[in-house]
Parts: sequence; C-alpha cells; structure tokens
Amino acid sequence: MSPDHIPSRKRLTLIAACGITLAAALVINGLVSRNSQAQAVTNWTMAQAIPVVQVIKPTGSEDSTLRLPARLDAWSQAQIYARVTGYLKSWNTDIGIRVKADQVLGEIDTPELNQQVAQAKAKLGQVQSNLRIAETTATRWKNLLSTRSVSQQDVDVRLAAADGARSDAAAAAADYGRLTDLLSFKTLRAPFAGTVTARNVDIGHLVTADSGGGLALFSIADTRRLRLYVQIPQDYVSVVHPGLTVDLTVPEHPGQRFKATLVGNSTSIDPRTGALMAQFTAENPDGALLAGSYAQVTFKVPSNPNAVTIPATALVFRAAGTQVAVLGKDDHVHMRTVHIGMDLGNQLMIDQGINADDQVIDSPPDSLGENDVVKLADQGASNASKA
Repeated sequence: MSPDHIPSRKRLTLIAACGITLAAALVINGLVSRNSQAQAVTNWTMAQAIPVVQVIKPTGSEDSTLRLPARLDAWSQAQIYARVTGYLKSWNTDIGIRVKADQVLGEIDTPELNQQVAQAKAKLGQVQSNLRIAETTATRWKNLLSTRSVSQQDVDVRLAAADGARSDAAAAAADYGRLTDLLSFKTLRAPFAGTVTARNVDIGHLVTADSGGGLALFSIADTRRLRLYVQIPQDYVSVVHPGLTVDLTVPEHPGQRFKATLVGNSTSIDPRTGALMAQFTAENPDGALLAGSYAQVTFKVPSNPNAVTIPATALVFRAAGTQVAVLGKDDHVHMRTVHIGMDLGNQLMIDQGINADDQVIDSPPDSLGENDVVKLADQGASNASKA
C-alpha cells in the first residue's frame, strides 16, 4: 500500500464516525420527542377521563304554590221522574228558568189512574156499608144472647164477621188513600229552589211511572253555591286543615280568581289514585261558575325549616334508592341517600340527606360512583385550553 493512501483512510473513518454519531443523535432525539408526545397524550387522556361536573348550593325551603285540577258540581241537583203513568198535559218551565221550591214544572194527564181512584172509592163505600151491617148484626145477636134466644157460638160468628168487615174496610181505605196520594204526583213540582238545567219531554209524550233507568223529565240544580272536589296527592295531605281557603280559576274566565273554603275530606287515601278527596264550597251568587265544569285550584304550601330545595336534575335513581352526588374534600364524590319531602315540579324539597352547606352535583353522569374524582366545570375548561 502506498503511503499516499493512508490519509484518505483516516479521513473516511472520521467521516463515518461523524455520520454514525449524527444518526445516533437523530434517533435519540426522535425517541425522546416521541416519548414526550406519548406522555402528553397519556396525560390528556387521563385528564379527559375525569368527569367535569357543575355544583349547586341547596337553597332554603320557601313557601311554594301547588296547582291541582278540580271539578265543580251544583250544591244540590235532582232528576225529576214520573211517579204515575200518563201523557204530559203541560209544562210550565224550560231550561235556564229559575224556580222556587214546590213550584209547578208540569202536569200529567192520568185517565187510567183516575178510573182506579174511582173504583177504589166505590169499593171503599161498599165495604163500609158491609161493615155497618156486620156491626149492627153483631150488636143485635149480643142482645139476644142475654135473653138466651141464641147460642154463644152464633154470637161469636157474628162478632168475627164484624171484625172481618172492619179489616176489609181498613184495607179498602188504605188502597183508596194510596191511589189518592198518587194523584198528587200528576203535578210535577220542584223539590228545591234552583235552575232548570234540562227538559226532556213535551206535551203529549207518554210518560211511564218509576222509569228511573230512563230519561228524566226535568233536571234542576241549585248553583248559588257550588261544591268543588279536589284529589290531593298523598305527599300534600299536610296542607289540608280546617278553614283552608284556596283560589280557583276556570277556562271561561281567564285571569279571574274565585275563592273556595274547605268543607271536609274523605279522611282516607283512595288506593286507586293515591289521593285524598277534599270538598270545598264556592259561593256563586251571580252564576259566573258553571256546574260540571273543570277548574284549577291553587294551594299555598308552607315551607319546612328543616328542608332544602334542589333542582330535579340533581337526583340519581339507583338500586340503593333516591340519591344525590355531593362534592367532598379533594374533589371526591360522596353519594347521599335523600328523602323527597315534596315534589314541586322542576324543584324538589329534600327534608333528609343533605343540608344547605353541601355542594350538590347537578346533572351527574350515570357512571359517577362513591369516592370518584371529578373536576369542577371551570377547572375543566382551563385544563382543556392548556392542552
């Protein structure tokens, strides 16, 4: 090998060493960069895995308003049916007319009943005549017995005949009185003062006695006062007390409020509805309220000093019961079992399980459990911006 080639080899070796060093540096730099990126991705993923929540402070319980549907009924109402068979001879009142108690509503023509009354009267006169003869005969035979002109047996027979005639006369008198009383039902009268709400018969119509399953001839309702019936859910039974006054509204008078006062309640919960039936009375002197109409009642629900109010969205329904998630120390979650004292719609009155100092998580994730770590919403936003 010529001495001229020695420097060239050294130069090549130096170049190769530099290349290897450079390549190693590039590889190491790439590995470090990739590891840094992987760690950043891991940190970001772990940060995203921590739920971001929003907390609220329970508020003290305040007086609230409860609205319930109700039904209005007339204070008194009656269906007028015929007690005698015949044809309607006349009617004196129509729907919408106010009538007084015992006022005549109509007349029924009863030719058959009239003949029955005449027959019963004639029969009564006949048996009364027979009674007089039997009593006279019995008296005469008793006098003859004192002279021993007749036997005791004959006298007893005449006395028994007189007793039988007396019973026949009493039966005939009762039958005549019954038919006479029925004649009074030819005239249809109002049982109480009120308003005629229906007239379902006209002149000449055949009416049948005791047709309770048929159509009533007249309907009358006293609407000067109305009965208000309200089904109160069991959770709100505590608001019912003597002297309770409520506001009621009806669709036909928007914006107008009427007053009703508690009369009584059923004192038991209906198992079919889970509610207590309460009855109120509402004065209606001008007839503004209509019987049979739908109404809405407003109750004032007093506050509970030991209760707090939270939104309904804070509730969690699980096998353990009704719970809420509370944010504890070091951002750890604690599940609290609560009792709903009153459901106010969007708000819930909680009387057990939490107090006004707790931080309640609103709309908690379904996966949230006891002792889980969470972040507040504002912290989550700042972390996301940094990433």
